[in-house]
Amino acid sequence: MKVYAVIDTNVIVSALLSRYQDSATVKILDHLYDRDIVPVYNDEILEEYEAVLGRSKFNFSEETVCATIEAIRKGGIESERIASNEQFPDPKDIVFYEVTLSVKDSFLVTGNTKHFPKKPFVVTPAEMLQIIREIKSPKKNLLSEPSARYGKR
Repeated sequence: MKVYAVIDTNVIVSALLSRYQDSATVKILDHLYDRDIVPVYNDEILEEYEAVLGRSKFNFSEETVCATIEAIRKGGIESERIASNEQFPDPKDIVFYEVTLSVKDSFLVTGNTKHFPKKPFVVTPAEMLQIIREIKSPKKNLLSEPSARYGKR
């Protein structure tokens, strides 16, 4: 089963900066490359990825930035925003939340959950890894299905 997720920019930056292959953010990118996670995005999100990953302070190579964005574009699905009435400390975060709302049972994976409304689909990288483990487990239970996490049937 595939897991649909909007990946917040901070998760990608953290993964690319990490020296530890077993860090949660690196594993999220690994799952993305392995196509266990289907990234959900729109043009605004891709533009933010490019702008942030291209900052000189990170010193990411152009090849790394292009390869990461291309993997997201190629393995993911482009979607639209669904307007939300939620309030956000940083208006730049709204697009990530609203694109997540556009795909049923998708998740928003972020290292900054406090910047988003407290919803079951807003998860940390470690929580996303647990969801993937539960879904892949041969002993599936009702709570391992994304719809159950949303409270839907």
